[in-house]
Amino acid sequence: MTNIRDVLARNMKAYRNALGLSQAKLAERVNTSTHYIGMIETKNNFPSPEMLERIAQALEIDTMDLFSTETSLPEKMKTYRKTALKDVKRLLGQIIDGKLKDLEKEI
Repeated sequence: MTNIRDVLARNMKAYRNALGLSQAKLAERVNTSTHYIGMIETKNNFPSPEMLERIAQALEIDTMDLFSTETSLPEKMKTYRKTALKDVKRLLGQIIDGKLKDLEKEI
């Protein structure tokens, strides 16, 4: 039998990590305390329906995704991370190229 607190705690932490968020950053997005987020992730507290919706919104997922029993992080989150990383690399490349061109002009 699957325990709903276990599923919520596992998924919440997985989605938070997939976005690169600390408990503090998620708490900030949800407008709650870091302690409260930690209590949910350690299965010591269970949020209200309204709080679940706020958490899901902060994690950029549907509320029901918090209760998925799939064993791995959904593909959309993996794709999201890969896309974000590519964007960061592209932007850093543009910044570096621009700075090198500026240096070349000065030399």
